[in-house]
Amino acid sequence: MNYIGIDIGATNLKAGLVDDRGRILATQKMKIVQIESPDALARNLARMTQELAEEVGVPMEEIFSIGVGVPGVVEIRSGSLQYSCNLPFRRVPLRRLFHKYLNKPLYLENDGNCAAVGEYYAGAGRSSKRFVTITLGTGIGGGIIHNGKIYHGSNGMAGEVGHMSIEYNGQSCPCGRKGCWEQYASASALKRLTKRIMDENPESVLRQVVDENDGHVSGQSAFIAARRGDPIGQYVCNAYIDYLCAGIVNLVNIFQPDTLAIGGGVSNEQDEQLLFPVRRIVAQQSIPCEPDKRTRIVKAELGSNAGIIGAALLGKKKRI
Repeated sequence: MNYIGIDIGATNLKAGLVDDRGRILATQKMKIVQIESPDALARNLARMTQELAEEVGVPMEEIFSIGVGVPGVVEIRSGSLQYSCNLPFRRVPLRRLFHKYLNKPLYLENDGNCAAVGEYYAGAGRSSKRFVTITLGTGIGGGIIHNGKIYHGSNGMAGEVGHMSIEYNGQSCPCGRKGCWEQYASASALKRLTKRIMDENPESVLRQVVDENDGHVSGQSAFIAARRGDPIGQYVCNAYIDYLCAGIVNLVNIFQPDTLAIGGGVSNEQDEQLLFPVRRIVAQQSIPCEPDKRTRIVKAELGSNAGIIGAALLGKKKRI
């Protein structure tokens, strides 16, 4: 059986045809700005589904379902999109609108949960019963799998890990609160920290690294400088890892998952610079337990495809 997964991102809507093993067989994408209404969203989801099936030569009868991952609040039982920062719509009965164009099951889910489902079935969480993912991007996304099921909480909004406070009365967050983890440990936060420390140390190797990149500060800048032996670059890396570990320790202490996977571009840094220090600090600062019972901290494996694969496999969860 095959499935369609659709990931609604900041600028693009990406769709993929995925098989039972979580392999992407074909993809499509379109610009979010081309979607002018809720009905147009539903119509385009149906169109992309049909075009992907046609491209691969899969009969529509062999497409079990369509899954949609959205950065925002969804009502999973009714298949409604309540709110998304990427779409100018509110309270959209997406499943009902979709069925005007295509009579296939449609499942709607938060994008962080979709990434967790993808990694659970086809990536870093395959051998786990209790699994947590975090994705380091503009903010920090999260997803929690417990005994094979997404943990939604009582109101469907569990997993917003980026908005746990790690610093009382700290930096303001767009959510309206202060001290949220993503203001310190997201990729965007790393770039802000890098720029601030670089401006305070204009003669540093870090400054040279940024100049070599046409003055563009990236999430890699401090790590590159640190690899060149720059103490300023290393300082930024250490400070960032401390912030990252503050949140991971909280997650480990609360959920004690078998595995916690770190995704997003920052996670691609060398293990010696990121993953190994994170493992060491979390082991030191989390609640003590036997070494063989500690949470295994790993890199996510699916990269930017996690959302598509996870959204697609929402239907597999229902079928099995």
